[in-house]
Amino acid sequence: MNFRNLAKVAAGVAGVAATGYGVKKAVDYFQNRDKEEPDPEKAEDTEVEVSPEEVAYVSVEAESVQPFLDASFGSPGRYVPTRPPKIFEYQGQQYMVIWAYDNEKEKNQLLGFKYTDEGRKMVASVGYTADATDYNVNLGGTNLAVELEGNKEQITSGQGETDGTEEVDLVPVG
Repeated sequence: MNFRNLAKVAAGVAGVAATGYGVKKAVDYFQNRDKEEPDPEKAEDTEVEVSPEEVAYVSVEAESVQPFLDASFGSPGRYVPTRPPKIFEYQGQQYMVIWAYDNEKEKNQLLGFKYTDEGRKMVASVGYTADATDYNVNLGGTNLAVELEGNKEQITSGQGETDGTEEVDLVPVG
């Protein structure tokens, strides 16, 4: 994996600037809800061997995805990032996950995208409050799931509603 390639995906599709690069065990990467601290040893053009249990990632500032959200959803300011976004490669596939507050529907939102040869494809949209969670998830064929905090429910595909939650994460399955 070449970090330059992952940074190009981040900049070209998401319109964000990378602030650092790193490799982490998948379980550690997905459990971290704070900003990822880049590895100072990793350079943008470094070739890195990544095992199936690891994630190669690009660190970005939460504010840098605001123009992407405004342009993608046609309503400037509707979605405002609430957590640092994650742009990463896991098991040969590249993804971006954004946590935001939906000012129109007054709920938190997880927005997950997979990068394909045709461009970015939304694979997860989860709206959540303490009272209710609605979801539209299509992570079939990946080793990822959406996990709802509290009940540890994992969703890999489908559309529907379930109990409320305070946090939603993208996690490796298994």
